[in-house]
Amino acid sequence: MTELPKNVRPETDRHGKVRHRFRKAGFKSAMVPGPPGSAEMLRAVAEILETGRIEKKPIESPKRVTPHSLDDLFRRYRASGHWTKNSARYQHVGGRVIERFLDRVDKKGRRYGERPVERVTVGWLDNQLGAMSETPGAANDLRKKLKGLMNHAIRLEWRTSNPVELTAKFKDGAGHHTWTDDEIEQFRACHPLGTMARLTLELALNTAGRRATISKIERDHIKAGKITTQHAKGSVVATVPLLATTRAAIEALPAAPIRFLILTEFGKPFSAAGLGNKMRDWCDQAELPNCSLHGLRKSISRQIAESAGTDAEGMAVTGHKSPKVFATYRAAANREKLAERAMAKRESEFAEPSAPENCRTSTND
Repeated sequence: MTELPKNVRPETDRHGKVRHRFRKAGFKSAMVPGPPGSAEMLRAVAEILETGRIEKKPIESPKRVTPHSLDDLFRRYRASGHWTKNSARYQHVGGRVIERFLDRVDKKGRRYGERPVERVTVGWLDNQLGAMSETPGAANDLRKKLKGLMNHAIRLEWRTSNPVELTAKFKDGAGHHTWTDDEIEQFRACHPLGTMARLTLELALNTAGRRATISKIERDHIKAGKITTQHAKGSVVATVPLLATTRAAIEALPAAPIRFLILTEFGKPFSAAGLGNKMRDWCDQAELPNCSLHGLRKSISRQIAESAGTDAEGMAVTGHKSPKVFATYRAAANREKLAERAMAKRESEFAEPSAPENCRTSTND
């Protein structure tokens, strides 16, 4: 007997070996041993059938939210105008940050979301944020989101103070590495005109856009020698002149994009995360391990400062609303260049005026 038992089908594994699997609705899928029709295979199938059907888990009702818990607070916060006034992207990303925090489990197996709002203390929050010391940026971002959440508790009159206000904030680090001019040229040398890597670099340097912005730049965004983009954060629209380096990168493409400028090898637009990952590959190919797509945003801020651009002019390009935030982006500007320019300007403005012709200096003075 060489026929396979009912509900047993052959499968070829990654090594090219043919194996046999039992599949039947309501029963657990399993590999069965022995050659087709052997006593060993029949016995294995019989054991599966004797084990019985898998019990279906009852459909669980939605998670019960405890009144005045953090879960309850977040549910009310998301339904409020204080939350819905934010962009759809902020609501999605910010919501995931808070949800992941609420889904954490303490040593007793209790979700943080079940914690009563009145029991959220400064000490408890400090412990949670302190455990994120290796990722200070993420800790500060969570702190900011929790601050907004607890402010809503005050609006609901569940609390009279915000404990997040008194927690310790991590010192802001240097963040993403700011590309130097030499690193930009090194990338260009590795990725010549006509490559998608080169176009991505030039568009990033031209627009100071984040990956979510750059990945969605369209040909129609370029009009009358200028390129218009909407920055992902703050929804700020910026219109800047199209640089010659960017135009050269677009015109060098083997096939002109119909809509989106930056495309995958399959002719599809990148997702924001996908473009960030691809840029990582391109930087590694250029032997630039410290460089990233976001670092180009900081690089153009530096270049604007070094070319005598004001903060207001720089913010018109980068889309920043806060001079304080923009200042952190241009912080890598070459201080020696800035000092030379400042002193040259001072010298021209405060140069000693020439003496009038009718004024003669006495040799006896």
